[in-house]
Amino acid sequence: MQSKRPSLARVHPASETTWQQQYRDSITRIDTLCNALELHANELSISQTAERQFPLRVPWSYVGRMQKSNPHDPLLLQVLPHALEEQEAAGYGPDPVGDLASVKSPGLLKKYHGRALLLATSRCAVHCRFCFRRHFPYALQNPRGDAWRSALDEITADSSIEEIILSGGDPLVLADHELAQLVRHLQAIPHLRRLRVHTRLPVVIPARINGELLDWINASELGIVVVLHVNHPRELDHELQERLRTLSAARCRVLNQSVLLQNVNDDPDTLVALSERLFDSGVLPYYLHLLDKVQGAMHFDVDEPTACAIMKEVAARLPGYLVPRLVREQAGEPGKTPVQF
Repeated sequence: MQSKRPSLARVHPASETTWQQQYRDSITRIDTLCNALELHANELSISQTAERQFPLRVPWSYVGRMQKSNPHDPLLLQVLPHALEEQEAAGYGPDPVGDLASVKSPGLLKKYHGRALLLATSRCAVHCRFCFRRHFPYALQNPRGDAWRSALDEITADSSIEEIILSGGDPLVLADHELAQLVRHLQAIPHLRRLRVHTRLPVVIPARINGELLDWINASELGIVVVLHVNHPRELDHELQERLRTLSAARCRVLNQSVLLQNVNDDPDTLVALSERLFDSGVLPYYLHLLDKVQGAMHFDVDEPTACAIMKEVAARLPGYLVPRLVREQAGEPGKTPVQF
């Protein structure tokens, strides 16, 4: 690799581009990422095999928050295809939370009473290496293929469903006019009360929080909950904090869930700082997940005793409303399993 090789991405200041342009211009080559961070490939334990299986994708906005010349940067570690992904271990598999057993129609999953999950798209703005759906067969689970009809019919026929969770991929990859149309269909179903949107896109491209997004949120007759995925306080730069304050002022509640990741956020200082910065941004900490045991992510796992010790110190330093619930998701269980510490 030549360290001075020019970037192949079209790069513009964030203020001059739309979120869609930033999404299209994301880094998808390891050499481009290394050049941007002034790193050499031989400083990193890169796996070309892992990259082929689960390709690199990271927006420039997110890379701008990484520390240059630091191969151990906690934001970089979340997106870099690592040689440890090639390891296999008992208990780690392609479907760690039992998604496939809960499919009711293409893209519609029902695991818990009163809630159903709609996989709005297979696309994400960033490919997190610990993603529990990195092996999910999205090609067979496309609810948009029939304009959502099968999923909407299934939801309409099941009066026990009161809440729809939009997930993916990342639902905010979809255009706002398409999301607004889907929300109109959902709010026409009498027994639905809430819509929850799980997203990481605004974290890596803050410009995704724009007027069009706020318009359909404010217009919705459903109770809207936006659940972000922020893992580290340095992800919350000034631009993201300002836009999150705008989002939290809209007709929605904004929560955050994180994953406890080795060498990323597995220490009390980082988690305390994360909760404080989230609250300063108008976001309430919600869950801290133990890693879902997906094949390829075992090097991120933090064992339960260590997690409990970390959370004891976090709880001793923060008011209760800033302490996220430590949980594990287990296939077949009726909800998240709290981990007592």
